[in-house]
Amino acid sequence: MKDLSIYIHIPFCDHKCIYCDFYSIINYSGVETYREALLREIKIQGAKYSEGRLVHSIFFGGGTPSFMTPEYIGDIINELRRNFSISEDCEITMETNPGTVDRIKLEGFREAGINRISIGIQSFDENELKFLTRIHDSATAIKTVNLAFESGYKDISIDLIFNLPGQDKNKWLENLTTAASLPITHISAYSLILEKGTILNKMVLDGKVNMQDADFDAELYSSTISFLRENGFEQYEVSNFAKPGFQCYHNKIYWEYGDYLGFGTSAHSFMDGRRFWNFSSLTFYNEAVKAKDSAEAGFEILTENEKKEEYVMLALRSSGIKINKLPSFFNNSDFEYIIKRVKQLSIERYFTITPGLIALNEAGYAVGDEIITELLL
Repeated sequence: MKDLSIYIHIPFCDHKCIYCDFYSIINYSGVETYREALLREIKIQGAKYSEGRLVHSIFFGGGTPSFMTPEYIGDIINELRRNFSISEDCEITMETNPGTVDRIKLEGFREAGINRISIGIQSFDENELKFLTRIHDSATAIKTVNLAFESGYKDISIDLIFNLPGQDKNKWLENLTTAASLPITHISAYSLILEKGTILNKMVLDGKVNMQDADFDAELYSSTISFLRENGFEQYEVSNFAKPGFQCYHNKIYWEYGDYLGFGTSAHSFMDGRRFWNFSSLTFYNEAVKAKDSAEAGFEILTENEKKEEYVMLALRSSGIKINKLPSFFNNSDFEYIIKRVKQLSIERYFTITPGLIALNEAGYAVGDEIITELLL
């Protein structure tokens, strides 16, 4: 059977952070109507795509899924089980924000089927949390991690953001030190990026906030890799680090060019070389599912060359191009061409190259976007 991953978007949120560009709404009036639309979409897509496929990961993102009740999340998981073949060891992740859960709720989510928690902490520094307009403080963040562990979760991930305006290296290392002291298995560490349409982007354009330069960003990134490696975390993608055995399967599906289905507002899917996406608007999504049995807002069918370029980009961002796992559109001559191109550009120092693997090394990860762009020219 072919592997399949599923993403569920829960758009409801209590607050819109200044850096966030994901579709979210600060209004809970449509929660129940949305659940009904989600369950309907799952049933419809299950009839279309479930045959011959086995689901290995389910990911609830948002928004803030943990604002929902365990029963709400459980209903969605049960509908997935009715319409798809779910593996016995399926990784089922839910994004959680500190302050939105207590022990009873966490235990309820675990009983509903959630077995992996991803906590959006972003920083343990009070001033940085205020700048990011997060609704929690450092103590609540630490408490949420410990509560998740005490509630029986063995796979706990946290998100952190570095290179914030005014942040120095010591402050960032303090964040990492606090993280490493907690019972977590996975860290996603992202550099602060300006996204169009966000509050932060407008603040920068208005001159109210000054971003730090790329060289300092690279320095912080390098120190992140070194610190986490020394504390038992293996880097398996540009921004993701895990204790042995705790790499996020759902993330790997994206990076290894696997098939995935997205349900809900703004959710994207990639099936058999066809990429398609849903309406972002909650109203449009609900009405489309009800009237047309589909919330699809658009699609694209990738050319063979586009598939190759995307595969190279995604593979090099993670564990590398593996010749024994190349997709059908990628052959040995393509593999040899990439090696030749690396040598032409004299960038071998950024790679690990063996007879069966082309992968970025630690130095390569730091300038990965530039290298990938050069390779694909």
